[in-house]
Amino acid sequence: MNTSLDLTRRHLLGQMTTGITGVALSRLFTNELAAAPLHQPHFAPKAKQVLQIFCPGAASHMDLWDHKPMLEKFHGTPMPGADVEVTFQGKNGNLMKSPWPFAPVGQSGKMISTMLPHMAKHVDDMAFIHSMTSRTNTHGPGCIYMNSCFTREGFPSAGSWVSYALGSTNENLPTYIAIQDVRGEPPNGKANWSNGFLSAQHQAVSMAAQQPLRNLARPASIKADDEKATRDFLQLINAEHAAAHPGNDELRARMAAYELAAKMQLTAPEVSDLAAEPQHVHDLYGTNDSNKLKAAYAKNCLLARRFLEQGVRYVSLYCASRASAVDGLLNWDAHKTLKADYERHCPIFDQPTAALLTDMKQRGLLDDVLVVWCTEFGRMPTHQEGTSGRDHNPDAFTTWMMGAGVKGGVSYGETDDFGRRAAVDVATVYDFYATVLHLLGLNHEKLTYYHNGANRRLTDVHGHVIKNILA
Repeated sequence: MNTSLDLTRRHLLGQMTTGITGVALSRLFTNELAAAPLHQPHFAPKAKQVLQIFCPGAASHMDLWDHKPMLEKFHGTPMPGADVEVTFQGKNGNLMKSPWPFAPVGQSGKMISTMLPHMAKHVDDMAFIHSMTSRTNTHGPGCIYMNSCFTREGFPSAGSWVSYALGSTNENLPTYIAIQDVRGEPPNGKANWSNGFLSAQHQAVSMAAQQPLRNLARPASIKADDEKATRDFLQLINAEHAAAHPGNDELRARMAAYELAAKMQLTAPEVSDLAAEPQHVHDLYGTNDSNKLKAAYAKNCLLARRFLEQGVRYVSLYCASRASAVDGLLNWDAHKTLKADYERHCPIFDQPTAALLTDMKQRGLLDDVLVVWCTEFGRMPTHQEGTSGRDHNPDAFTTWMMGAGVKGGVSYGETDDFGRRAAVDVATVYDFYATVLHLLGLNHEKLTYYHNGANRRLTDVHGHVIKNILA
């Protein structure tokens, strides 16, 4: 017998160790590949950046964008089937027309609420989606759903997916920025721009014009050359430490965050310095308006343009916040006094947002930037019993897109005669983001990340590109 072929216990253990090591290494390499951003689109993109304008609180579609003549005709009468309608806060009263008239605007003749005279100037560049639907009638899950396509926390936001897929165009600024309203965070707060199970580097950096960046300047006692030498040495030892811990995604993300913070010392203060803008720009946006809330939002709009101009990949701009009283003003959640609430809200939103779009168009930014406007769901065509406000409605609401790759002056989908439900070409949040990703050169079915035994997608297992609104 040839004893050289005998399988001794020591030989067996040695072979097992080698095999296990190989399996472990292959797993580490797999983790590295899964965590690494793609940085390349799947096909030629129409857009390179995204500006998301989010109005939390469920902005009413039939009072802003979705004209319903039948509401005017049957105002004050029961809605068909209203006897079985029980919505978020209980019973509903009769049909209630919009407190403000609509008027045709632009070459397209689109009917827009007269409460938005500045935004009305842009309708020929907008593609409206009037048949949007949600899977929830609650603000917190609704906001998360509109941002991540899931109603529960723990999933990456759309901005995080774009960061993961395409990376940064400016190494000195974050890939993804969330600009907060002066009134605070939206419902469910930071979950709206969370990285979820993606690495931490893909979570948005939250900031606002009314919260200036501090402590970014180099101390006068430290020379520039000394600071550079220190950073170079730190980068060297960080690289060695990362190499000694392959596959440690959290470590790599933490290092990237510190490196970005150091780079932002040079870039962020300059970008966020709104005083550098000429007076006519401030006048356009309304940054010095006597209404402090309007002025604060106007500054955030101007800040958004400056970040987009510097190549930030994804900017989320919030107008209003959770329901917390500031100077008597809440968010778009008008349950009791819709007329009074929106007559405060609309002027805050209208001029600064329209100015942002005008400014971007004049600077050529809309050639590369896709602008999307959204809210978490719609509102009922009836008034709530005992009030002059509207309850939540997940079955119909409006969003719109404009800019790079979008066909302007068109509308997709329809609600029924009263705006109660999406009736024609019903659209979902999955369709919405399938279209956003498509314009960025990304196939929403191929943009995946392996997590907990599944290849996860932003659009889950749903979604179709809305081709009717593409240029």
